[in-house]
Amino acid sequence: MSKKLTIAIAGLGTVAGGLVQALQENAQWITQRLGREISIKYILVRNPDKYGSVKLPVETKLTTNPDTLIGDPEVDVFVELIGGIEYPRTLITQALNNGKHVVTANKALLAETGTELFDLANSKGLTLGYEASVCGAIPIIQVLRDSLAGNQLLSIAGIMNGTSNYILSEMSNNGLDFASALKQAQELGYAEADPTLDIEGFDTAHKLNLLIRLAWGVHYPYAKLPVAGVSKIESIDIHFAKELGYRIKLLGQARIQDGKLEAEVAPALVRNTMLIASVEGAFNAVHVQGNASGSLFFHGKGAGALPTASAVLSDLVNIARGTNASNMGFVEDNIQKAEILPNEEAKGRHYFRFMVSDKPGVLRDVAAAMADNNISVAQAIQKSATNDDSAVPLVFMTHEATVGDVKRALTQIKKAGILHSEPLHCRIIE
Repeated sequence: MSKKLTIAIAGLGTVAGGLVQALQENAQWITQRLGREISIKYILVRNPDKYGSVKLPVETKLTTNPDTLIGDPEVDVFVELIGGIEYPRTLITQALNNGKHVVTANKALLAETGTELFDLANSKGLTLGYEASVCGAIPIIQVLRDSLAGNQLLSIAGIMNGTSNYILSEMSNNGLDFASALKQAQELGYAEADPTLDIEGFDTAHKLNLLIRLAWGVHYPYAKLPVAGVSKIESIDIHFAKELGYRIKLLGQARIQDGKLEAEVAPALVRNTMLIASVEGAFNAVHVQGNASGSLFFHGKGAGALPTASAVLSDLVNIARGTNASNMGFVEDNIQKAEILPNEEAKGRHYFRFMVSDKPGVLRDVAAAMADNNISVAQAIQKSATNDDSAVPLVFMTHEATVGDVKRALTQIKKAGILHSEPLHCRIIE
């Protein structure tokens, strides 16, 4: 049997706890696959007394000193599972400089500041594994880096945040309003006390950023990625989407258009016959289109202790086998910036929902603003008011138009003073 792979873990939260559990429960199975053991030598924690009742392997020691993990020559792999940006970046940098492979689930770190870490790992000939950073148990990193390496990828679209998808599913299936669905998600542990990263699209944006890097071998600066969340979705939008044959989903999307990369995170109306429209609850899914593979669809648990630990384990297994694939899927040492299609030039169909007074001329004014900005209306729905003072929904579905024209039309409509509240605009996917 080969020498065991010795690892050290920073953190003992949900994912780290799942990793410890999986390594113990699957120890014999892992050894049969690898011909060597995976052993945890250290776990870095803030307060060892807090974990006195946690069942750890007999050889595992808790420590509060990061130098213990990083400085020990017996440690082969440093596993970062503490989250945040500055502190883990320091730890990962030190670990790589000390010749240790690194595995992390930290999508925010890699999306916002990861280029220097990838460059450092490549210069050292070390693995920086991050399968667990995107979509939990779905092996999408390995698929893009390895399985589809011979393809030119045309597009990626995914539900990459279980919290938002759970909220939208509850609104659609059980008639909850947004606030009630969010509260339920928090009670079930799907949403944090501060859910901003999830419901405003930033978590999805971090993940999409990493997939773009793998799919096309370019760096799309995180700050340039257009991002919108689901907090403005109302029950009435769920109702209209159903009436029109769609489901509302928060999607991270990227595709090649006119030789440039178009990308965004935003809620979209997805035709209900599409597979991705049927993804429910806290599950994730990713659709990939390759020029040789055709259409591929991946679905599974996007978070949780054991699903995410499964992804961490896949990186550890690859390291144990001596598989040192390019961390970004391309051999170039210096990744180039993406040639980005400006968001205003992106084309597609659009959904608008306005709340207006039920008075003559309102429909005319909104339609005129659309026409003034090169937007052709495919369908319009106007509901009658229940009393003279109430606002009514006015819904438009358009033919293909640019985002720039959409923004200009919305500005014109807002200036007309006919809206009772902020309008909702979503892309249409079919």
